[in-house]
Amino acid sequence: MFLFKLLLKNAFRHKLRTLLTMVGLVVAICAFGLLRTIVDAWYAGVEASSSTRLVTRSAISLTFPLPLHYAERIRAVDGVSSVSWANWFGGIYIEPRNFFAQFAVDAPTYLALYPEYRISDGERQAFLRDRQGAMVGRKLADKFGWKVGDTIPLKGTIYPGTWNFTLRAIYDGAEAKTDEQQMLFHWKYLTETFRARVKTARNVDFVGVYVLGIDQPENAAAVSLRVDGLFKNSLAETLTETESAFQLSFVSMSEAILVAVQAVSFIIVVIIMAVMANTMTMTARERLAEYATLKALGFSPGFVVKLLFGESLLIALLGGGLGLLVTLPVAAAFKNAVGTLFPVFEVSALTQALQLGACLVVGVVAAAWPAWKMSRIDIVQGLRHVA
Repeated sequence: MFLFKLLLKNAFRHKLRTLLTMVGLVVAICAFGLLRTIVDAWYAGVEASSSTRLVTRSAISLTFPLPLHYAERIRAVDGVSSVSWANWFGGIYIEPRNFFAQFAVDAPTYLALYPEYRISDGERQAFLRDRQGAMVGRKLADKFGWKVGDTIPLKGTIYPGTWNFTLRAIYDGAEAKTDEQQMLFHWKYLTETFRARVKTARNVDFVGVYVLGIDQPENAAAVSLRVDGLFKNSLAETLTETESAFQLSFVSMSEAILVAVQAVSFIIVVIIMAVMANTMTMTARERLAEYATLKALGFSPGFVVKLLFGESLLIALLGGGLGLLVTLPVAAAFKNAVGTLFPVFEVSALTQALQLGACLVVGVVAAAWPAWKMSRIDIVQGLRHVA
């Protein structure tokens, strides 16, 4: 207790300098946590992927659709337990900034493949029965204040016209990383309505991707080869991969940006480490005579080292702890600002542990040099510093 009181008094002997250093720590640790959370959010879709789902798309590009009749041939492939499909819709709700993912799906088979979407039996049946019905995630419903029974109008971009959907179900994610900011509706309603509106419409009986269910995750590669082998040298060749690999294909498009963000997060910690080291060096220089006096009174060099390391760690933990606490509301504000850009945006326990670890590293490294110097100080030279 005596040592802690001494460290506390020493740390705030120069209040302005200590407070400015702590402000720098708060900003640095908060920025570090926010940047790490952005990176985590980018990879959230990959981490939430299932090992028992495969995705089949066009081998040329995701923008090229696949024929609907592929479904029966894929279903017959050894190792495939179920097949569903989905189309990206790309509609606008009121204004473009209200962006969120919208998929036209074969609802009965699609929901069976995604057990992490938790909905009540009543709402599930209502959604399946209503041809014009829609299902949305809890976060998306809360964002726009939607409730079951509401009409959701979307202005089509890929599929022209105004499309009105009736909200029949709101699902909750089985875990924190489950995407709760998307909308699902019936593929049949989309194709039938589009065919009626546009008599010359093409690519109606086509789908964007097939989602395959498999029983044995270790057979994913073999099943993928079998599926792609079916359509080799056809007019619409396929590329089948695990759901995580499919998600990573989107992440890889911004790989350079993510690497830069990760690098900046660590550079920030290095900068504040240099600032903290400068603070501790100034502190040690000012107290040269005091440390020499302590050694003259019989205190060991280890006691001097404890004083410097303790003071540095105390400042680092106080500033870093505040930075960690500030990260939570800052992340929440950032999440609201970016809207549905990141379906999952949460400060993870790992990120908080890294923030705490960064505080400890900063505190230790900043005190290392001055502590070593002060432990080796010559008593006579130190006392002469008084004069």
